[in-house]
Amino acid sequence: MPEQQSSSTDLFKSDSLIYDWNQVPPFTCQFDPPERIELNDETLRDGLQGPSVLQPSLEQKLAFLRLLPQLGIGSADIGYAGASKASLEDVVVLAKTIIDEHLPIKPNCAARTHEADIAPILEAQQRSGQAIEAALFIGSSPIRQLVEGWDVSFLLTTIEKAVSYARNNGLSVMFVTEDTTRARPEHVAAMYLTAASTGVSRLCLADTVGHATPSGVQRLVEFLREQLQSAGFGHLMLDWHGHRDRGLDVVNSLAALSAGASRVHGCALGIGERVGNTAMDTLLVNLVLEGWMDQDLRALDEYCRLASEMTGMPIPRNYPIMGEDAFTTSTGVHAAAILKAQAKGDTWLEDRVYSSVPAALVGRQQTITIGPMSGQANVVAWLKNHQMEPTPARIALILNAAKQTSHVLSDDEILSLL
Repeated sequence: MPEQQSSSTDLFKSDSLIYDWNQVPPFTCQFDPPERIELNDETLRDGLQGPSVLQPSLEQKLAFLRLLPQLGIGSADIGYAGASKASLEDVVVLAKTIIDEHLPIKPNCAARTHEADIAPILEAQQRSGQAIEAALFIGSSPIRQLVEGWDVSFLLTTIEKAVSYARNNGLSVMFVTEDTTRARPEHVAAMYLTAASTGVSRLCLADTVGHATPSGVQRLVEFLREQLQSAGFGHLMLDWHGHRDRGLDVVNSLAALSAGASRVHGCALGIGERVGNTAMDTLLVNLVLEGWMDQDLRALDEYCRLASEMTGMPIPRNYPIMGEDAFTTSTGVHAAAILKAQAKGDTWLEDRVYSSVPAALVGRQQTITIGPMSGQANVVAWLKNHQMEPTPARIALILNAAKQTSHVLSDDEILSLL
C-alpha cells in the first residue's frame, strides 16, 4: 500500500511547525497605560497590498500623508521602494514633501533582507534628502522555514549581512520578523539579538497571519523585552504590527502597548492583505477613550473618507465609528432614552446614553431615524429636527407608514406622507 500522506489539518496542528504563544500558561501583565505611544501608518504600503484595493495616485498619497499629523500619527511607511520604478519615484516625492512642508512625520520603507530591496531605499534617501528608516523583514516561524528551505543559521547570517549593508550605507533600521507570533522562543531571541548587536534602531514583532490573541501578544512582547534587557539592549524600542484575520487587531495592539511596545502599526479602515491590518481609525478612538492619548480626532472622518476614495474600498454602513449607521438609531427604546437625555439639556449624557463612543469625539452627532422598529419618540424627534410640530395626527400617520415598511424611511418618503 502507498504511504499515507499527512492531512493539512495534521500539518496545522503539528507543534513542530507552529509554536503557539496563546497556549502558554496565563500571563500576569495587566492593561496599564503605557508611558509613551507612537503610531506608524501602513496604509500607503501594507494597506495597498489588499487584493481588492485600487492603487492611489501620487496626489492622493500626498493628501493622505498631510492628514497624519492632525491625528497624532508621527511615522508612516511611505511605500515599497523596491517594488517598481514607479513606486520608487512616489517614495522620493513623498519623502521630499515631508522636508519641504515640514511635516512632523518620520518615514520608513519596508524591504526584504536583500540588497536589491535595500538599495532603492538608499536611493530614495539620497535623492530626497530625507532620512528614511528601512524596515527589514524576514520570516521566522518553523512553518515558514520549512516552506522556504531555511534553517536558523541561514536566517542569522542573512540578518547580519542585510542590517550591516543598510547601516554601513547610512540607513537606520527597524528589524522585523514575519510570523513572529508562531515562532519558537529560542528562534525569536536569536534573531532579534543578532539584529540588535548589528546596530538596528528598532525591533518590530509581526502577527503576519493574524494568529495572536491578546494574552499571546503580551507574553511575546514581555519575553522579548526580558531577552533584550538581559543582553544589554533594553534601550531598543519595540513595535507591534498586527493583522485582523481573527478580528483581534485592535485589542492585540492595546495588549502590545500594555506589555511594553512603544509603537503600533495600522492602516486606515483596516485595509491590507487578506482581511487587512489593524484598523488605525478604530485604534485611535480606543486609545483616546482609554486615556492613553490626548488627541483631537475630528480629522478622522476625512482620513477614512480619503482612504476609501483613493483605494476604492467602501466604508460599510455598520463600520465602527465611521460607518453611516455608527451613531444612528431607529429603535424606539433607544430613541426615547436619547430624547430624555436631550430634555435634561445635557449633551454629554445624550452622546453616551446609548453609545460607548461619543459621536462628538469624531465630529459627528447622534441621529434618530424612523423604521419598522421605531416608536413615537422617533417620530417626535424627526419632526422637531425638521422644525415641524409633532401633532398626534402627524405622529400617527408617519408611525403607521413606518410599521408597514421593511426599511428605515428616507426624509423624502416622510415628507411625501406629509
